[in-house]
Amino acid sequence: MQILYLYDIKAKNKREFNRVKRLFYYHLNKLGRVKIHFVTKSVLLVPTELEHLLDGFFKRFKNKIEIYKVRCEKIEELS
Repeated sequence: MQILYLYDIKAKNKREFNRVKRLFYYHLNKLGRVKIHFVTKSVLLVPTELEHLLDGFFKRFKNKIEIYKVRCEKIEELS
């Protein structure tokens, strides 16, 4: 099973949006060795074993990012 995170950065203005975005991706890249698959610019796909790590990561940004978590058994790409 895999976990699909859907997120959207919330901000009052463009300057705040860019600041939050920069901090978010900086800290996400610091996770480094974690197997994160970027499905799109606001969707992450991770193995179930990393659920607690990513939950803790997203809690740091809970006031600035709207986040949803989906547990998936099967994902298919439609062409």
